[in-house]
Amino acid sequence: MARFDGLTVLISGATGGFGSASAKRFAAEGAKLVLTDFDADRLEAFAGTIDAATATIAGDISDETTSRKAVELAVERFGGIDIALNNAGIAQDFTRLGAMDMAEAKRIIDIDVMGVIYAMRHQLPVMEQGFHANGKRAAIVNIASVAGIAGAPQLAVYSAAKHAVVGLTRSAAAEYARRGIRVNAVCPSFARTEMALAAFKGVPDQAAAEAEMTRGVPMRRLAEVDEIVEVILFAADPKNSFMTGQTLAADGGITAT
Repeated sequence: MARFDGLTVLISGATGGFGSASAKRFAAEGAKLVLTDFDADRLEAFAGTIDAATATIAGDISDETTSRKAVELAVERFGGIDIALNNAGIAQDFTRLGAMDMAEAKRIIDIDVMGVIYAMRHQLPVMEQGFHANGKRAAIVNIASVAGIAGAPQLAVYSAAKHAVVGLTRSAAAEYARRGIRVNAVCPSFARTEMALAAFKGVPDQAAAEAEMTRGVPMRRLAEVDEIVEVILFAADPKNSFMTGQTLAADGGITAT
């Protein structure tokens, strides 16, 4: 039997790099999917490529209604939620804090912090209800960042947002440890996603730009998306049943130095 056979997985930011790759892996290993993202057309097109029972709902994760409707859809279509991957998020341009545009800063906090708060606020009661009703255990995986466990010069607001995600993860893990719910965070460094590669747009020497971006990474390279997905699936795996409240750094060795 596949390790996620028959489980319902809710994924936000489902068309992005980590979201789409995770959705495909969860589906390949037997899961049913509830997918959310901002762009309805892109979401529907992606869902059409998934060979699994799939439900979709488009919306802005910074609007609490999106998370509420996503959870309601999971309950209506599949009877509940076994795993939630809170992946939706945005980054910022490399900018010193003193020059940061405040509208951009607010948007980052609204999506990267409030989006996770809204998501867990609606996911946790449904997961807890399932545990009390039939002993069914659940897991939440929040996508944070290595910038959430260390300082990130010129990415201060993004770093602050991801530190908040780590704090939410640890606090919720402690609150729900005896309620059948594990909560962990995955903290990647720069990976080969559309969001990260946008920083190279218009740069004539891509190799030099990538080398500059990764000069603080002991492995001296970007992470591949599938390398991060392996950590996500590890955190979500029901057999990984005693790990909660952890920040799993997949960072090429940054936090080892």
